[in-house]
Amino acid sequence: MLSIVLPVYNEEENIVRAYEAIRDVLVPKDIAFELVFVNDGSKDHSFDVIKKLSQEVRDAKILGLSFSRNFGKEAAIFTGLSHATGDVCAVMDCDLQHPPETLLEMYAMWQEGFEIIEGVKHSRGKESFVYKTFAKLFYKLISKSTGIEMYRSSDFKMLDRKVVDEYVKLSERNIFFRALSSWLGFKSAVVEFDVKERNAGTTKWSIKSLVRYAIGSITSFTTAPMQLITFSGVVFFIFAIILGIQSVVKWATGHALEGFTTVILLLLITGSLIMISLGIIGYYLARIYEEIKGRPRSIVREIVKSPK
Repeated sequence: MLSIVLPVYNEEENIVRAYEAIRDVLVPKDIAFELVFVNDGSKDHSFDVIKKLSQEVRDAKILGLSFSRNFGKEAAIFTGLSHATGDVCAVMDCDLQHPPETLLEMYAMWQEGFEIIEGVKHSRGKESFVYKTFAKLFYKLISKSTGIEMYRSSDFKMLDRKVVDEYVKLSERNIFFRALSSWLGFKSAVVEFDVKERNAGTTKWSIKSLVRYAIGSITSFTTAPMQLITFSGVVFFIFAIILGIQSVVKWATGHALEGFTTVILLLLITGSLIMISLGIIGYYLARIYEEIKGRPRSIVREIVKSPK
């Protein structure tokens, strides 16, 4: 059976349409499937729609999980995979920007023996200039720091049961599904897809939430920002040696040391770097603090299932 995990946040208009689109693709191919809707603290009637759908549908198994509040997409994916029961599991967006037709190609590759099938973007669809610029910068940073090409990556993936079992064993609280699936290893393949327009509604991502997501993802998966502090320190140490040699030479030749403005600028630059460095270190300390507390990634308030 194929389990499909769909994180839901204020998607009441898309839930039934997502089910119908997936059904129309999988049923003709006689692929038994389970839809795992994870309601991530929606403020609309998303979970009511999921409840109703679970009672009406007869050609698929519907499992609905509702969080006690909004815990974020990463927690929704993890919780959905933890509750999925299929031999193979897929993760896709509820707004149908991930085309259901691609599931057939992924499923065929899984049958051929691949254990992780990565959905990569052939085209990114319609995005604002600011969003594209920010996304390019973010993925360039994380690709450089991890050695994994991330620019075309997405959360649209299909994982074999053994991969899912290993993923849910990970004890860390701050997770980055998009990169961790590659970190796990296993036999992988890539499938390209074109990002479609949202079926209904508007995007839930703001610039602020994207920045927060980017910082959280980078710090949860790599220590590159900490290494950047060391690199900056080495650069300024070399600069200090050069400036020191210049000052000694001027003193030895009888020239007065000048440059009050230069000294002020150096102090401002050095002070700014120190404050930024402390901020980065403090952020990592906060992450360690969150991990040590050991709180659950999410709290499931209610579960609904299709009738047996």
